[in-house]
Amino acid sequence: MPSSALPVQGGKRLGGRLAISLMAISAALGRGLARLLNWKAVVNVVLREQVSFTKSFRLGVKTWCFSGTDISILEFVSANPTVIKSIKQRDLLNTWLRLFAPAQRLPRLVEFQPDRIEEELPDLVFMSVEKADPLQIVIDSDGTRMSIAYGYTGRGRYLDEYLGLRLAPLVMPIYQQCVSRALPAYSISHVDDAHGRIVAYERLLLPFSDGNGVTHIIASLKTISEDGSFEIINLMRGNDTLPTFKLRAMIDRELFHRMPGRIPSADPIEFG
Repeated sequence: MPSSALPVQGGKRLGGRLAISLMAISAALGRGLARLLNWKAVVNVVLREQVSFTKSFRLGVKTWCFSGTDISILEFVSANPTVIKSIKQRDLLNTWLRLFAPAQRLPRLVEFQPDRIEEELPDLVFMSVEKADPLQIVIDSDGTRMSIAYGYTGRGRYLDEYLGLRLAPLVMPIYQQCVSRALPAYSISHVDDAHGRIVAYERLLLPFSDGNGVTHIIASLKTISEDGSFEIINLMRGNDTLPTFKLRAMIDRELFHRMPGRIPSADPIEFG
């Protein structure tokens, strides 16, 4: 008969939610170590102490990322479209909003026809969302900027596998929020290039639906450095320092189409 005693650590009995959490993790390990070590396995636990574990936990709009014994909380703030810095990304969002706003429904991918989209293709990644458990996102085609920044093309691969064990726990929660909330997501992260220059990596995710829920995502990826020139080759994999996120936002306010050229005066304007 299985013992119901609470775990003991350092001669002290662990009680409350921590003990229950550790027992749940132990049971899950017994069911399949490989699945648990994959970031996509989501376990709803409340932790009071640091645990040596590499995992991504979601609590509402917060994602708990575990790497070794470090714990960080990824906050997703509520924002309107003016949070986006790049004018070109704003134009993409504005086109999406024009389709979304009338019926407050996700647009179909074929309906999305921004002006001069061919100029943006190097910065765009097209993805399909598979209704699996756990969620799977497939890279249908990736722009040259993503291929160069990550070192090689990801076409035809699952996104989390392409990102790898180091980057997936940081990046995939942004895609999860986009899919689960069926709304645009936006993030800014800082990463050092090969010469130590700080590069801002701006990511806009736009969800689309050809049926039930989110079925496709278009990601717009922009890189910019205050130092001017920078090295984009292998930018995301070229050093041991992980990207530092400065902003994670769900665009869930003021979801209406704006007339071209109307940018609030307080917003930063990007040139070049």
